[in-house]
Amino acid sequence: MPREIEVRSVLNKTKKRDSWFLDDYTFNPYSSCSFNCLYCYIRGSKYGANLETSLSVKTNAIEILDRQLYNRAKNGQYGIIVLSSATDPYLQIEKKYELTRRALELILKYKFPVHIITKSNLILRDFDLLKEIEQTAILPQDLESLDRGLIISFSFSTIQDHIAKIFEPGATPPSLRLQTMEKATAAGFLTGVSMMPLLPYISDTSEQLHAMFSIFKDKKVDYVLPATITLFGKGRADSKVLVFNAIQKHFPELIEKYKRFFSGSNELPFYYRNAFYKKMKELAQEYALPDNIVEAAIHKKTKH
Repeated sequence: MPREIEVRSVLNKTKKRDSWFLDDYTFNPYSSCSFNCLYCYIRGSKYGANLETSLSVKTNAIEILDRQLYNRAKNGQYGIIVLSSATDPYLQIEKKYELTRRALELILKYKFPVHIITKSNLILRDFDLLKEIEQTAILPQDLESLDRGLIISFSFSTIQDHIAKIFEPGATPPSLRLQTMEKATAAGFLTGVSMMPLLPYISDTSEQLHAMFSIFKDKKVDYVLPATITLFGKGRADSKVLVFNAIQKHFPELIEKYKRFFSGSNELPFYYRNAFYKKMKELAQEYALPDNIVEAAIHKKTKH
């Protein structure tokens, strides 16, 4: 069972808006994550090797959010709220606690735009609220070209269920995620893919990349946001150790490459990253899928 905790603040103002995710604010109703992705950047001794065991529910999150949104709206400080930056907003416990849905009701009430990033199909439950947010949200002046108050990004490190079961064991299977994403695009939402992080020699091979882009194009997504993997730490609960253990067990032929790549850094070597992003640009052009949300929104608007 998750711990129930109380917090002083839940709406966090970012120092600088990220050019990929367009986050002016972040909101996390839960702490830690039952999806338990091995590569997750929040990993470490604080949460333990199994993130699900340290899951917490911020029981007063809605009360605090109401007050914080009221104050921001009163002062005209509108901006995009990202749900969620440190955990998925649609964990299984959301079915019981409904903190994300109640937060969306407040976001609608105060007319804030929102960007939801998720690996879950539970988002289907809230399409009614999301449609209203999309139509009524007040955008910050420099993002008015978006022309809509809702963005949905579905996160994929792979589209293969058996690979996902290894590296993101608690998450909704990619096959079900793809079905949900198709329903989001059919509903007309500005919908894209966070291809983060792709797994070297597993999901970033030419074959897999073409398969992913082809499927995303077929599902009519508006954009793709690809990124390489970053791994941290030396402790048993750290992402680098957990991913290496999984590679050793399931892909032993790759373990020496991974060790060499990350021996002196948290990032892949520059030459690898450079080649990766060059390939992604080529694929984005080949499949006519923008790698920028604002560009995608403008393109979507002109099509309609």
